[in-house]
Amino acid sequence: MHIGIDRFGLSTPHLYVDLREVAVQRGDEPDKYTIGIGQDQQAVTPSSQDIVTLGAQAVLEFREDIDMDRLGLLVVGTESGVDSSKASALYIHRLLHLPSSVRCMEIKEACYGGTGALMMARDYIVAHPDKQAIVIAADIARYGLATSGEVTQGAGAIAMLISKDPHILEIHDDSIVHSEDIQDFWRPLYTDCALARGKYSTEKYIEFFNDVWERYTQNYYVTLDNFAALCFHLPFSKMGLKALRTILPTTSEETQQCLLDRYQKSVYYCRRIGNVYTASLYLGILSLLDNDSTLQDNDTIAAFSYGSGAIGELFTLTLVPGYAQYLHSEQHHAILDNRQQVSVEEYEQIFTDMVPYAADDYETNKDYHHGSFILTGVIGQERQYQRM
Repeated sequence: MHIGIDRFGLSTPHLYVDLREVAVQRGDEPDKYTIGIGQDQQAVTPSSQDIVTLGAQAVLEFREDIDMDRLGLLVVGTESGVDSSKASALYIHRLLHLPSSVRCMEIKEACYGGTGALMMARDYIVAHPDKQAIVIAADIARYGLATSGEVTQGAGAIAMLISKDPHILEIHDDSIVHSEDIQDFWRPLYTDCALARGKYSTEKYIEFFNDVWERYTQNYYVTLDNFAALCFHLPFSKMGLKALRTILPTTSEETQQCLLDRYQKSVYYCRRIGNVYTASLYLGILSLLDNDSTLQDNDTIAAFSYGSGAIGELFTLTLVPGYAQYLHSEQHHAILDNRQQVSVEEYEQIFTDMVPYAADDYETNKDYHHGSFILTGVIGQERQYQRM
């Protein structure tokens, strides 16, 4: 049975800040951000948006392709949950008017949550081949103003419709996993800003990738030559490149160049949106498909997912014949091209105006809102969502 991604949906805030301008404001050389780290722009999230509004917006892209009689599962992978108990999937379920028979839940494991949700959905379709499932990977990456991690912030959501006989990508049952209790990145319950040991996390990311790659190639008797592209979890666009370069010498110069060229296509959206935690790998896969016209039907892509704390997983996907006609590449480019740029000063004001970790009522700033769904505020410690 062929199971995989039948449709993709993308959403990101309508605001962005130019990271060259942020660099100047922070007293850094702009090239440090745009070349050294590989980030050009960064999504800026107004208080009227969160993972619920972003996730629901992403699903709207393929809303007409959902068969309500077949839909059985909705899973959100995130580390930006809006409640320690209630799953964000239930808010999204209401906003999208989905059937009450749908199972709704949320998965958390740092940046791995989206992959955990995807693998759960795949297994669900194995057991229920006549069903559909929706997977949403949505996050808002926050480290704080003028911090070392500021340049790797961002926000967005990727939604995926999972079914048998998919139209875009088949997901293979070949995962290799590495789990280990480490303290490279975490976020205490009292804050929405993450704490990280950056250098250590980078080292563990590469270490985990090398382990699962070696075991994968040994288990399945393959080499780099078997893959048209490799996609990575992307906290910033240079991160995956660091891992890719550790294995490139095992193949020809021609293949190396092809993989490097396609890697650059896979990070295009990341460079413009920033870090989206659980959605980063899938933003990279979508960026590759939308921006590389040299890929062919039946090409196989290797994907490396990493979530600090930590878990790494390598799995593969194959392009379904005719996949290109089911992409919405022009729409995705329009989403990015039509955003509104804000100044560094506006970005700082918007960043600090977020739903507080407090019991007080709160009204969001509607001035910057854009999209079909809105968080209007918090009343009596209950979030208030509306469809526009």
